[in-house]
Amino acid sequence: MIKKLSTALLATAALGAVALAAPATAHAATAAAPVAAPAAVTAQSGYDYDYDENWGHYFSSNHRAKSRGWIGVEWDQHQKWNRVDVKGKLYDLDHRTYKHGGKCAYVKFAVHHFGDKDHQWYDGKSYRYCGAGGAKHFAFSKHKVDSVRVKVCQIGLHSSHPTRCGDWEYIYTAESE
Repeated sequence: MIKKLSTALLATAALGAVALAAPATAHAATAAAPVAAPAAVTAQSGYDYDYDENWGHYFSSNHRAKSRGWIGVEWDQHQKWNRVDVKGKLYDLDHRTYKHGGKCAYVKFAVHHFGDKDHQWYDGKSYRYCGAGGAKHFAFSKHKVDSVRVKVCQIGLHSSHPTRCGDWEYIYTAESE
């Protein structure tokens, strides 16, 4: 009994030391180098992003749909235009049958173009996935964008009107760079 107790205490102390050392090391590495895109994303796109970040998990209001992903922004050298790449996954978490009210997962993006004096949001892309317990990959690009936001909802199998939407979540603003 004493042997088990002392082993447990040693294991806890060792884990505590690792936990305390890891954030300090991670913080030092973060301060020394800018955040980089995941290697697979940078290599696939051929871009070296000026800004990149993971976003999500964002949910529908009833938590039966969720989405998460990554965003990368590449500016030209004169800061006159940019390319925004968004990649992610949409998860259908609704295991009910359609007969019993089950719905598909739905994610919608809106973009704001810099220089737009009307301050209007434009439809980015939207994706639907019907497959409880599974996920769908998506990706799109836009140019001359200063803000991107996302909203996760549910949508009927044959419907064109999303329901149970979560809030709009900003995943990029030019001011955040």
